[in-house]
Amino acid sequence: MIFGIRAVIEAVEAGKEIDKILVKRELQGDLSKELFGVLRGKNIMVQRVPGDKLNRMSQKNHQGVIAFLSAITYDKLESMVPFLYEQGKDPFVLVLDGLTDVRNFGAIARTCECAGVDAIVIPQRGSVTVSADAVKTSAGALLHIPVCREKSAGEALQYLKDCGFKLIAVSEKGTMNYTQADYASGPVALVVGSEESGIPREHIAMCDEMVSIPQFGTIASLNVSVATGVLIYEVIRQRGAF
Repeated sequence: MIFGIRAVIEAVEAGKEIDKILVKRELQGDLSKELFGVLRGKNIMVQRVPGDKLNRMSQKNHQGVIAFLSAITYDKLESMVPFLYEQGKDPFVLVLDGLTDVRNFGAIARTCECAGVDAIVIPQRGSVTVSADAVKTSAGALLHIPVCREKSAGEALQYLKDCGFKLIAVSEKGTMNYTQADYASGPVALVVGSEESGIPREHIAMCDEMVSIPQFGTIASLNVSVATGVLIYEVIRQRGAF
């Protein structure tokens, strides 16, 4: 963490990779205006919070501002996709649309790294980030696989669609058995939703297909990391990896 307005301004201007910045709700003054001026146009999440929350997080003189540094340097889809095409690949990426549980994120990232997924995509807001806990839970996998943090999941999906990706939503509401979809003809993006509400309806509408995993028990659905692992290995099976 970085504490204090001036320290955070300097970190932003130095190009440090910042996950999010917490700002005291009532913060005002010339320095705060300078901070928000520096942040303008940057892809950094800023949250207004009560001052008590900042005080509980640190006894240092935070001046109403605390920034959290990222454990990695995020990639950008607009750079990653052309790079993958230049390598002659039919890229395979995973879009985590609102996933919030760090343990699930770590488990999914570990599977992605083992299976050779080309990149993971997460939105800036309402999503897990690559924190130290996430890296630990992933057994270090998040240090080895590209993670693209985009302004929103919707914009990321639209960009992938424009780049020729087939978007396949993974949901227990899907009517197509996951083994019936074609993952081997061209670039593919699997879309996985949040643990609580799944994929937003407007994002499902952007997808080409929605698949599900057959279930024969009484529990409502599989754990999201388990379901994602099943789909990932079906993709690489169809692509002839084994």
